[in-house]
Amino acid sequence: MTNKTPNVLLIVTDQQRADHLGCAGNTLLRTPNIDRLARTGVRASNFHAASTTCMSNRATLMTGRLPSLHGVVHNGISLSRDHTTFVELLRAGGYATALIGKSHLQSFGYDGPARRRWSHGDQGVAPPLELLDARKRQRDGDGYMNEWTPDWRSGKRMAVTTPYYGFEHVELATFHGDQVDGDYARWLAQRHPTPDSLRGRANALPSPGYSAPQAWRTAMPEELYPSAWVGERGCDWLRKHVQGSSGKPFFLNLSFPDPHHPFTPPGRFWDMYEPEDMPLPPSFGKPGNSQLLVDVHRYTKEGGSREGYGAYAVTSRECKETLALTYGMVSMIDEQVGQLLQTLQELGIEDDTVIIFTSDHGDMMGDHGIVLKGAMHFSGLTRVPFIWKDPCSRAAPPVLELPSGTIDIAKTVLARCGLAPYNGIQGLNLLPWLDGQSQTVPSRPGVIVESEPVVLPHGRTRRYRLRSLVSEEWRLTLSNLPELCELYDLHADPLEQHNLWHERAAERGQLCMQLLMELSEQADCSPLPTAIA
Repeated sequence: MTNKTPNVLLIVTDQQRADHLGCAGNTLLRTPNIDRLARTGVRASNFHAASTTCMSNRATLMTGRLPSLHGVVHNGISLSRDHTTFVELLRAGGYATALIGKSHLQSFGYDGPARRRWSHGDQGVAPPLELLDARKRQRDGDGYMNEWTPDWRSGKRMAVTTPYYGFEHVELATFHGDQVDGDYARWLAQRHPTPDSLRGRANALPSPGYSAPQAWRTAMPEELYPSAWVGERGCDWLRKHVQGSSGKPFFLNLSFPDPHHPFTPPGRFWDMYEPEDMPLPPSFGKPGNSQLLVDVHRYTKEGGSREGYGAYAVTSRECKETLALTYGMVSMIDEQVGQLLQTLQELGIEDDTVIIFTSDHGDMMGDHGIVLKGAMHFSGLTRVPFIWKDPCSRAAPPVLELPSGTIDIAKTVLARCGLAPYNGIQGLNLLPWLDGQSQTVPSRPGVIVESEPVVLPHGRTRRYRLRSLVSEEWRLTLSNLPELCELYDLHADPLEQHNLWHERAAERGQLCMQLLMELSEQADCSPLPTAIA
């Protein structure tokens, strides 16, 4: 690799499965620009999120640490400003840093503190609010309201306070679909006299034949849709940076709020794909014997909501509609990626820029008859795209099959930029494998995935935790609730339909030992001691 300090463009989508790309073998979905990145770079085929929750995995991306270490174990917990991010190291190392789009490193704002009170069932006088938690600093209040959407809507907040986790320049998007707020809403208001008339189900255009939950034909024109804003503002930032002649390399994170639900692709992207053309997933109608999946189907059958963020069951028609609309959202993102690639070329910096494409987590998208996400570790949720295009790589393999994940991004980017990591960072520097210089298998047995739902899903009454080890051949999931422990042979059962926890004791024992040893290896070594004693 060259010693030249590269620019880095990190493109992140929201809730996109690894197989929702043409380059990943999807013959229906058209993503020519992202496919071009894969052809000229490396696509990781076994790349996993550290959590199936948005905020948890985004905090892992920024810190290179597991959710159990950075503390963002669920949505609604902001990343502590006390935690070091790899973007801060890039900024300290002379990089210009910018974020445009969805951050979700702090809470968007669904409810107030009263909804978050934790009761463990003990009797006695409750502690005062400031002593309710084991940690006194609750990651709210001053410094933690940058993404609080009610403040953006009321005009109380006009901009993110920077530097923001290392980003000097931030243009923020909160929420999803045609409901996005933040800096995007200000941009939209400058371009349309009544922007709220374009938003939401109440203002939707007619869409006969569609009945999928959380889907409507938005009145928002393509050129005003949030994905177009991310692409436009990203291209504009690149031009201004180059014209500014600061001489600094840049790290630009462009983060699309799509294809996360609601399913609202605008204009021609709404019917770019026909539901009738969508094949049902092979496991549709075959939920298998996972208790977590049984819970989702029972919850839906008993009338549970299909309007929130948690997984729910769908009919075959609803599944096909959801797939078609999601494909439209992905294709729109692909067009914006094409504009970004063209801008890099026009500015003459294409050969100086490492481009990374990934997503924060996946979506069941009809697997086992359900859609959306939750605290479960099926591959549709954990496996996400990862493409690494480095103009200085000459012997890179076209596909990296090594089990890897979001936790590896921070250390890999720092290494490529010539910067040493900080104490406590986890993950693996993937450069030797991405550059084709290493054929050895790393010592770690696989990738760890964690879930720790605070809001109990699908009628459950007891809080549970999941810790998974995903290797090339197996997925082992441990839980504090015995009925949620799982073991899948990914070679013999790639659809994860046959839980072998009670059948394969030898493999279960070996994998449990590997997971425990890896968790011990990854135990926190921060903070550093300040004295001998």
